[in-house]
Amino acid sequence: MTAQTAAAQEVQVEIGGLHHGEAPAEAARVVLRPLANPLSLGFLGLAFATLVFSGLEMGWVPVGETKTLALAVLVFTVPAQFISCIFGFLTRDLVAASGMGVLAGTWAATALGTVLSPPGSTSAALGLILVASAAAVLMPAIGAAQAKLLAAAVNIGTALRWAVTAGYEFSGAGDWKLAAGSMGIALGVLGLYASLAFEIEDQMRRTVLPTFRRELGTIAMKGDLAAQVTAVANEAGVRKQL
Repeated sequence: MTAQTAAAQEVQVEIGGLHHGEAPAEAARVVLRPLANPLSLGFLGLAFATLVFSGLEMGWVPVGETKTLALAVLVFTVPAQFISCIFGFLTRDLVAASGMGVLAGTWAATALGTVLSPPGSTSAALGLILVASAAAVLMPAIGAAQAKLLAAAVNIGTALRWAVTAGYEFSGAGDWKLAAGSMGIALGVLGLYASLAFEIEDQMRRTVLPTFRRELGTIAMKGDLAAQVTAVANEAGVRKQL
């Protein structure tokens, strides 16, 4: 494969070994289209949502304005993370796709529950949703730990934030509320850093701010084109069965 082909907007990968003299019909061709890293947008949406809700939990915003902030999360964070989820699948990163899908769904449920509930109230139902979501987001965190430690840290931080918030929703205790707000602020800072780190990395085509890639995550940034498409024949969408 020539350098010109590698630099093209669309990279064509032949699967099945089209050897000299073979008929073209005996080879399968897959087109890989370069796409931007969706993690930056998704983590930016996460930072926005967790900081907004932390403002409520820390008492920075009057309780009467709760629904306004919840609607802001519904309008900004949920679409941003849903888009990140879709492009996670398109960029062949199941960890990013599933992680952003869980984030989008949970923030949508949280925002809608907040809008439909009296300002300042707590909900055992929302607490249960957050516990379930905390467990769910640990699955992509475990997967991300094999390649992108920063992404794994953000997902683990999200699980902890939701678990502590669930404690407040179940108990209504002020200590739980303060702890949830503090966790939310810490997660917001981590989310902003992750968003910036992955955005710069995508723009510069190299790691500038540490993203703590390892193994396949490192190969994804430093490996040549052949290293990226070696096992493409066995990936979902190419192989016959999932």
